[in-house]
Amino acid sequence: MTATTEAAPTQVIPLQERPARRRLTPYWLLLPGLAWLVVFFVVPMVYQASTSLQTGSLEQGFRLTWHFSTYWDALSEYKWHFVRSFGFSAIATLLCLAIGYPLAYTIAFKASKRWRNVILILVIAPFFTSFLIRTLAWKTILSDGGPVVETLNALHLLTVTDALGLTTGQRLLATPLAVICGLTYNFLPFMILPLYTSLERIDPRLHEAAGDLYARPFTTFRKVTFPISLPGVVAGTLLTFIPASGDYINAQLLGSPSEQMIGNAIQKQFLNVLDYPTAAALSFILMALILGMVTVYMRKAGTEELV
Repeated sequence: MTATTEAAPTQVIPLQERPARRRLTPYWLLLPGLAWLVVFFVVPMVYQASTSLQTGSLEQGFRLTWHFSTYWDALSEYKWHFVRSFGFSAIATLLCLAIGYPLAYTIAFKASKRWRNVILILVIAPFFTSFLIRTLAWKTILSDGGPVVETLNALHLLTVTDALGLTTGQRLLATPLAVICGLTYNFLPFMILPLYTSLERIDPRLHEAAGDLYARPFTTFRKVTFPISLPGVVAGTLLTFIPASGDYINAQLLGSPSEQMIGNAIQKQFLNVLDYPTAAALSFILMALILGMVTVYMRKAGTEELV
């Protein structure tokens, strides 16, 4: 007697239901990311916006009174903090570009594969050390009587920086130059990595074709390499300028009260003065100014293809 087994009936999805499910699949995949953004970005932003329009004190409590003049008062009182923040950040970004582009070019085109990996590890290695410790190390490097100050004094370079207003009294610590040096060092990897990624994608045969057309190396760089690497330049400058504008550690440790940036003002209002509406207003003003500058910069750069 033979036993017969019956296969379980398979559920057939009607054809009209399949497209609907397929259309919903991307939204289900986006749901965790959207929930994360809502909880950790949208909700804090709404709360900060509400805080910036409140009045009161920590003892009496804060109430939402739609006090929009807080923005004008904060901007009027701390306008020079904004000027210093954007000025220091712009100079540091240009220095990072001037230092990072030749290094990224060397890694992409000149270094062998083994040395390429070694140099990339050296670029990333500072991330394994605390941001605070790296900044504190610069206090020792730039200290009065140290080798850096003595060398610059011997070359009479501090006299030039004194005339430019970057240093005072032929010393480096507690000067704008010290803050700029700290910003440049700490955010340099954010410039090098996008530049390297963009340069590494360039086909070397384009350089050979330019040479076959009797183009000199500088002409090849100006006409071929730099235009193709422009997305990396845009990405690197944005990744450097934006966080540097809101930084307060470098100005706190390497500068003096006259070199305080807007991040220091926000930190002071939040933690010391406990004036939450002013701190929230300063944060929103900083965000709005950065968004405006980034928008103008992206349009002037003529590219939105970030690497």
